[in-house]
Amino acid sequence: MRRRSFLPLLAGLFVAASMPPWGWWPLGFAGIALYGSVALQRREKSFSTGFLFAAAWFLPSMAWMWFLTAPGYIAAILIFCVMHGTASFLAAQLSTTTSTHRAALIICHSLAEVLRLSFPFGGVPLATLAIGQISGPLADLAPLMGVIGISTATLYLALTHHRFRALCIVGFLVLLGNTWDATHPTGRTLNLSIIQGGGEQGTHAVDTNPRDVFDVHMAATKTLQPNAQRDAVIWPENAISITNHGLFIDSPEYTEIAQEAKRLNVPFVVGITEDAGPRQFTNAQVVINTDGTVTGRYDKVRRVPFGEYMPLRSLLKTLGAPTDLVPRDARAGTSRGWLDIADTRASVAISWEIFFGGRVNEGIADGATFIINPTNGSSYTWTILQTQQIAASQLRAREQGRDVVQISPTGFSAFIDSSGEVHERTSISEQHVLERSIQLRSGRTVYSRMGNVVYIWALLIAFAWLARRRARAIRIGAS
Repeated sequence: MRRRSFLPLLAGLFVAASMPPWGWWPLGFAGIALYGSVALQRREKSFSTGFLFAAAWFLPSMAWMWFLTAPGYIAAILIFCVMHGTASFLAAQLSTTTSTHRAALIICHSLAEVLRLSFPFGGVPLATLAIGQISGPLADLAPLMGVIGISTATLYLALTHHRFRALCIVGFLVLLGNTWDATHPTGRTLNLSIIQGGGEQGTHAVDTNPRDVFDVHMAATKTLQPNAQRDAVIWPENAISITNHGLFIDSPEYTEIAQEAKRLNVPFVVGITEDAGPRQFTNAQVVINTDGTVTGRYDKVRRVPFGEYMPLRSLLKTLGAPTDLVPRDARAGTSRGWLDIADTRASVAISWEIFFGGRVNEGIADGATFIINPTNGSSYTWTILQTQQIAASQLRAREQGRDVVQISPTGFSAFIDSSGEVHERTSISEQHVLERSIQLRSGRTVYSRMGNVVYIWALLIAFAWLARRRARAIRIGAS
């Protein structure tokens, strides 16, 4: 009995090890297969089997959240464990044979992963099965099926009894995704300079002087010399913080940025936060042209729970949780996710938004030729979140057939091409200026045009089919 209780934990640890920063992607299949073998034998304890499997999967792979909010970490892990425990329970209830039990496990756990894209707290789509497969062949499914397709294919390959048939089906889709994504180069490139100011990890905004962050980025920027080939300079999220109840346009930081834009004769794309009343602030990326005019602004829509706003603030404060780490809530933006930069359009996903395929797809649908992800991972110790964010940027690159530029004040910053290959990734905490030419692309992949809805409906229809089959079996047995 103890051995059977241990096996789901071991299976979950295997899946966790497939995630960045460890990245041993074949262990994802091994872990799910091991879990499946136990779930098939422990139908009477299906919920606890799924719960333990998820606990060992998420506790290490989402440990980054502990440094952001210990209560939020515990709450999120418990919710995810209940989701996958319920998926295991429903799979056992829906099955009439071993074959249908396997199919039900695939469908129900896929739906649990779908639910994580939007619940709790608007979605916490980290440590997904798709992120664990970014270095494996299933990443080639991204332009066809996105994260949901990769997650379902991972479960299908690991749990199905018909392995050869599954390999043929998935192998064909991988080949299709690797050779055809319906996007193409525009014939134009963009030469970008991205600025990582550097600094210590594990710091919070309430404990730092915002001017210090600006100064290190400005110092790195001043090492640049005018270059007729350069098209733009990009700073990360939160590099400029206006805390005196004023606006960026009236600040000395704006004046200094405008001077640099004029000196280098290129537009600057910088991350700013501004006060928005006593209890709110805004988080935006703005474009400052060479003449000092602000020609574009995108305000972040998807906020980081426990990082940019505090869910259940009153309850947590009553329980003694450190809600003062987020004294004010970010005000969510409402604009479409793009900016026009150097006579082309960029899809903009600020920080957390890169984990949501729909946010990036919004800019692509509006004609973006590349993607930028200005971010700020300085609050987190270790590199679990940062490596998973690079993996998410790789997924977005593959899903959309676009180059991605990721910029962070303390790392990681990198260029990622449309095939998902990472170029010139910086180290953590170092001050570094990266310069590279990226390819601008147009056209839309199958995933970009279809989104997640089609695949969600396919899973729901499959679930309904299993439920109907189970109900029919009960009626026949009763008669």
